[in-house]
Amino acid sequence: MGQAEPMGRRRMGRRILGIISAVVAVCIIGAALAGLIVTRGGAITPTSALGAPTFVDETATSGVSQVNDGGDAYVTGGGVAVLDCNGDGKPDMYIAGGTNPATLYRNDSPVGGALKFTAIHDPATDLTNVIGAYPIDIDGDGIADLAVLRLGGAQLLKGLGNCRFQAANSAWSFADDNALSSAFSATWEGSAGLPTLAIGHYLTLDAAGNPTRDCDDSALYRPKADATGYAAPLPLSPGYCTLSMLFSDWDGSGRRDLRVANDRNYYRDGTDQLWRIGAGQPPHLYTAADGWVPLQIWGMGIASYDLSGDGLPDYYITSQGDNKLQTLTSGPSQPTYRDMALKRGVNAAHPFTGGEDLPSTAWHPEFQDVNNDGLVDLFVSKGNIYAQPDYAMKDPNDLFLGQPDGTFKEAADTAGILNYARGRGAALADFNLDGMLDLVEVNFGSGVKIWRNVGTGDAAKPAQMGNWLAIQPAETGPNRDAIGGWIEVKVGDTTMRRELTIGGGHAGGQLGPTHFGLGSSTEAQVRVVWPDGLSGPWMNVAANQYVVIDRGAAEARPWVPSKG
Repeated sequence: MGQAEPMGRRRMGRRILGIISAVVAVCIIGAALAGLIVTRGGAITPTSALGAPTFVDETATSGVSQVNDGGDAYVTGGGVAVLDCNGDGKPDMYIAGGTNPATLYRNDSPVGGALKFTAIHDPATDLTNVIGAYPIDIDGDGIADLAVLRLGGAQLLKGLGNCRFQAANSAWSFADDNALSSAFSATWEGSAGLPTLAIGHYLTLDAAGNPTRDCDDSALYRPKADATGYAAPLPLSPGYCTLSMLFSDWDGSGRRDLRVANDRNYYRDGTDQLWRIGAGQPPHLYTAADGWVPLQIWGMGIASYDLSGDGLPDYYITSQGDNKLQTLTSGPSQPTYRDMALKRGVNAAHPFTGGEDLPSTAWHPEFQDVNNDGLVDLFVSKGNIYAQPDYAMKDPNDLFLGQPDGTFKEAADTAGILNYARGRGAALADFNLDGMLDLVEVNFGSGVKIWRNVGTGDAAKPAQMGNWLAIQPAETGPNRDAIGGWIEVKVGDTTMRRELTIGGGHAGGQLGPTHFGLGSSTEAQVRVVWPDGLSGPWMNVAANQYVVIDRGAAEARPWVPSKG
């Protein structure tokens, strides 16, 4: 294929490739050796949980040397944005640095090989005072842009291709001045030509630009009618020191409301929040009269996934001490949630090893299938804020493996990611395009960590994992990545659903193909429910490949990465 074309972009071309990459062959052969693939194919319901994959620490050889550091204003930051900035289909990274410059890293990893990155330095991206960043195609040109969270206010960077960016606040009439921006989410409302942006603010700043101890209001930015830029922001008031935000269709109505996780460390009488975001209407805060139950926690990050199988997202919210896993109590009639974290085994209130009994401090949560068994797993980064004496200092990350009965089992130690750095933002992404999700974690006061997933064997053996699919929806118009839609994957009697969102996590997120584990199934039925609610047709797709689903198409089209 030569120079690989970008995932999910129209310029990939329409020709279906008649070759199978070497890495896909390795995955299929390895899985067959493990007894996970039936020779005559078929869609087999995932019913057996695989063990932990092996993650190999490749930090020292990866080329990534970023350190996120700084004073009190930066201890709750440290995010990473994962995006394809040069159109080769490989996930690149933009990593916060706090008082150190943020750094853009181009992914030069060979397919199926060791993880390799090259720092790309440019004044547009080598910004200081960066808390985190999220990738988003703001102007619908097929090139990912960046929303960068900073002490002093958020900065929008327009992607120019070839991993180059330019400052775009002025061009898009966007202003987030004199603020400590700490969270971000985005959605498209109706036929708007630009996305609606939500910027979370943490503490107010004084006249000198230093944080006070008072929570700041967050802000909602809607585009002007002519889509030339953004109108004056609408305040999301009251604000309670926001650390994560997520536009999500919590009730299946087709409307994306805004879930907000707030840090109880500063607010007195506040709570986590849910804002009703109706098109053309001012934001409305859900209250007890609407069925909303106040949740007062040290809210850090948000992850969503349909764990209950009801077609609606459930939410994992990280905190200090108890973490919450929320599901609707009695359906979508009202936003009344109950906590099922303890029942499912992901309460994670204390370190699972290391000898400390003090409460944990959790940050970035992410639902992904790290062993491809068709049962979603949950990663949670952890680390003391600074040196808080009432919370554990030896506070390792959690990697919870999903089980057939809906519970989760801890596996961070057996997976090889046990460490005691002060974790912050993170991402699980297939950096070398071999169908296995690798791990990057940003820490506070020490270097970023990079682990390569080599399967349930070891680095010298073929991967022994379940099968997988990576799916990229694509549509014309401003919302090219179908944000707000859903991907549904049917394997036997099981249907896995993933809402396409921008936001959540902790101070960073991803834009690119969505990964699904298939277990022993060699095929799946796949469809996209598009952001306007129209369901595409079910498509039969063979396992172990990247595919693009174009709106209006009857079949998915394969994408095979260049081997370079």
